[in-house]
Amino acid sequence: MEYRQLGASGFTVPVLSFGAGTFGGKGPLFSAWGNTDVAEARRLIDICLDAGLTMFDTADVYSTGESERILGEAIKGRRDEVIISTKATFRFSDRPNDVGSSRHHLLKTVDSQLKRLGTDYIDLFQLHGFDAKTPVEETLSTLDALVRAGKIRYTGVSNFSGWHLMKSLAVADRYGYPRYVANQTYYSLVGRDYEWELMPLGLDQGVGAVVWSPLGWGRLTGKIRRGQPLPATSRLHETADSGPPVDDEHVYRVVDALDEIAKETGKTIPQIALNWLLQRPTVSTVVVGARNEEQLRQNLGAVGWSLTKEQVARLDEASAITLAYPYWHQRFFAERNPPPV
Repeated sequence: MEYRQLGASGFTVPVLSFGAGTFGGKGPLFSAWGNTDVAEARRLIDICLDAGLTMFDTADVYSTGESERILGEAIKGRRDEVIISTKATFRFSDRPNDVGSSRHHLLKTVDSQLKRLGTDYIDLFQLHGFDAKTPVEETLSTLDALVRAGKIRYTGVSNFSGWHLMKSLAVADRYGYPRYVANQTYYSLVGRDYEWELMPLGLDQGVGAVVWSPLGWGRLTGKIRRGQPLPATSRLHETADSGPPVDDEHVYRVVDALDEIAKETGKTIPQIALNWLLQRPTVSTVVVGARNEEQLRQNLGAVGWSLTKEQVARLDEASAITLAYPYWHQRFFAERNPPPV
């Protein structure tokens, strides 16, 4: 397993991380992801550790804390072997202050997360979304206090706009607070919006991408094809409105290109889609999920080899879309403002 720097920090992470969103299976969204219990979680973690995959990602809202609890139970006795990444900000209950990135909510939430995870520190803590109602200074000073207390080691964000992240970094620099070194972001062959602004920002400011849903919300498993119904277990049945939007024909065009390269390489469509991501700028780690051992072992097969430049170029072409303004216009000034990819 290859390890990379997490952004501009001195901390290294494996290029593949395991997403524990399948642990617990509570509620309509997460039951569609999976319902892994403690025993199965231990088995999956054993396989991950044997392969050198040591980073496990979760969040407080995943199955209303059950994902964190199961992960904590499954890593008992081997905390020093794993990297824990978790998130908070989204509403956790109907209590008025149980949401956001206020000092009140973050201090309370992190203590609850540590208890569920059965640990006294979180390796990487990320804000799950931007809270426009809390001053950035309040959020960052609270994270600074948590870092100083030893409860958090590195900080990051998720689902931020470019200006959200840049404003936060500027405030951190002004007051000497810890800088965000990770951006947990959606990025896939059928969702390349990350490249428009967040990737250039990450390159400039030293923020590493922690990629979520690298298979495009299940669209790049190889099971989504023209003229065929959705697989019976696809999350697109119950959670299509929650997933990233993408035109069906665009998906089919990308899958056609993946099919061709699968024949050339002997690799599966998911392995090729993951390997493509691992060759993109700023990507520190790609979060993969698995309902079972078979899916996990297939995802682990995405490392240890590389697509050729020509194959990458074909995938780039098949997945390209018209950029939004001002990004399409900026391509005319590539002489002095080159795109990152």
